[in-house]
Amino acid sequence: MRRQRGVALITAMLVMALITTLTFSLEWDNSMDLRRTYVSMFREEAIQAAFGAESWVLTILRQDSQDSDTDHLGEIWASELPVLPLGGPGDSIQGEIFGEIQDLQGRFNINNLVDADGEVDEPSLEQFRRLLLALGIDPRFAGLTADWIDADQDPGFPDGAEDSTYTGIVPPYRTANQIISSASELAAIEGMDKATLDILLPHIAALPGRTAINVNTATGPVLQSLDENLSLADVEGLLNQRQDTGFSDIGATFSPLVAPDVLNQLAETSDYFRLRVVVRVDTVRVTFYSLIERSQQGDTTPILRSLGTVSYTHLRAHET
Repeated sequence: MRRQRGVALITAMLVMALITTLTFSLEWDNSMDLRRTYVSMFREEAIQAAFGAESWVLTILRQDSQDSDTDHLGEIWASELPVLPLGGPGDSIQGEIFGEIQDLQGRFNINNLVDADGEVDEPSLEQFRRLLLALGIDPRFAGLTADWIDADQDPGFPDGAEDSTYTGIVPPYRTANQIISSASELAAIEGMDKATLDILLPHIAALPGRTAINVNTATGPVLQSLDENLSLADVEGLLNQRQDTGFSDIGATFSPLVAPDVLNQLAETSDYFRLRVVVRVDTVRVTFYSLIERSQQGDTTPILRSLGTVSYTHLRAHET
């Protein structure tokens, strides 16, 4: 009898231990499911807040086209979006939103490297080489980039690389052989590393079709790339002259400095802007990018959106 009572006691203890373990497991799973639900809900709220900021920026850029004939760094769109709180004082969920608008035509458009037929545009290729030199980057990346987006499979000389190079890499991949939608795609170029790309990205963009450079917003290295005879001192003088109000007469300013064919590629207005918005809701943080096109009539349209720097969604097709 004592042996039977001992077995019953041990059995009861095992059952209680099993029930306790199962209970804790169910509570843990329920807690994790609840947390995932909250995170998903907060993320959706953050994305909707970013869409709201995008709508606001579309209005700002539309109004700017009506109020001004030029685009320069002294305009309201060029200032950082202030940090705005999300949620009222009595709300249990708190957050914030902030961001900035960048004029992408103040950068070198990578897609200018090829013409409408997919063939390399030599003047643009030379300008890109000068930009790389101004940034202290190996100029061979100019030829590699041109080969990445041109339509043929013939490696350029002496710095080109086509499928014959990239299919030998592990894992193998192929060249784009078409214009690209994100400048970050240059990370796939042969020999490109993160440090080099980080230096290059603030000075380049990937815009649909051929675009002019807005000298009122162009970075110093981009200005220096306009002509092989432009020195660093020339660029510093241009930046001092430009300040935040732009050049009063780009023809008179740049005619003595650049070749006539380059002068035709300069502008004082822009059609493409990028909005970067950071939204935090509770512990969820979302970075939202929107590429905005503004037409000559002032209409503003988001043509490319992304979260972070990985996934991209085309909203409208463009011709090269």
